[in-house]
Amino acid sequence: MKILILNWRCWKNPLAGGAENYLYEISKRLVKKGHKITWFVSSFEGSKETEFEDGIEIIRRGSRFSVYFYAFWYYLKDLRKRNFDLVIESINGVPFFTPLYTWKPTNIAILYHLVGWKIFSIELNLYQAIIAQIAEKLIPLFYFSTPLITVSKSSKEELEKTFIRNTFIVPPGLDPWILGHSSTEKSNKPTIIYLGRWKKYKRIDLLIEAFKIVKNRIKNPELWLVGDGDWRSNEEIEGIKIFGKVEDKEKKKLLAKAWVLVSPSVKEGWGMTIIEANACGTPCIAYDVPGLRDSIIDGETGVLVKEDGNVKELAEATIKILKDERLRKRLSKNAMRWARRFSWDKSAEEFERVIKSVVE
Repeated sequence: MKILILNWRCWKNPLAGGAENYLYEISKRLVKKGHKITWFVSSFEGSKETEFEDGIEIIRRGSRFSVYFYAFWYYLKDLRKRNFDLVIESINGVPFFTPLYTWKPTNIAILYHLVGWKIFSIELNLYQAIIAQIAEKLIPLFYFSTPLITVSKSSKEELEKTFIRNTFIVPPGLDPWILGHSSTEKSNKPTIIYLGRWKKYKRIDLLIEAFKIVKNRIKNPELWLVGDGDWRSNEEIEGIKIFGKVEDKEKKKLLAKAWVLVSPSVKEGWGMTIIEANACGTPCIAYDVPGLRDSIIDGETGVLVKEDGNVKELAEATIKILKDERLRKRLSKNAMRWARRFSWDKSAEEFERVIKSVVE
């Protein structure tokens, strides 16, 4: 099949996250299966307008917000003449509204999770947040008959509440660099790790507040902050180590050495870093929110804190795992077993099955 993918960013964009990695891993496997893939995305500083990588054609036009207009204009002007068999739209908060202008080829959308006002209001200025919220509220109106792929049961349930019924679940896989758990020993200090983008909605500030409580109950604990983004803390607290963005080899080593990973996010589509940590034998803690309640099996591979945003409960869950070695080893063993269920090859096969059924 000839497939066009519309996304706000490509995987090479410095701001790329889990959504871009998901589509990239799927796309390059579809290329190996004989499909022709074209991505239409926004530009970034130093990027080329057009290039090929891993057999995928990348076309870049516009910026973070103008890419939606460029997609509409460029599709009518040029892309529709290429006779694509399928247009896949990746919705990251603001839709491309492809059902309005991609009439001939089959159309399918990917929606990792509904973002909602809680995140829009944190991450955008008021004007942008209002526009984004209105655009997301219009999704059921324009996509009620469009097949949608999502990544978790939580996201599927969210979509069904908006009267979108034609949904398929294709969970993410594991990146090749994380597979084959090494025998790295755990740190000799009780170590908590956060891995992911540094965004306000990820609520790293709550983790730091919880760490202050942990410090009063656990001897010489450490909190490792790994990743990058536009969130920053002005506090200097003993025991907190800032690693920033690291290469895959170092990331795997840090995940394996940590005693527990904590992800205090408002919500996620799935929680890819959870499964990565699990593959390294590290149990995880998160609030009982959409996405993270799918990637963590409460009491088996980690702990879900029931009261969302409660710092004290987050700290208590962390202290319990750090103190109880027997519990920690049991969670670690279960986590590794759970992680082995996920692979990008399996995800790509399921994704291909879904798009073939939609086109046919």
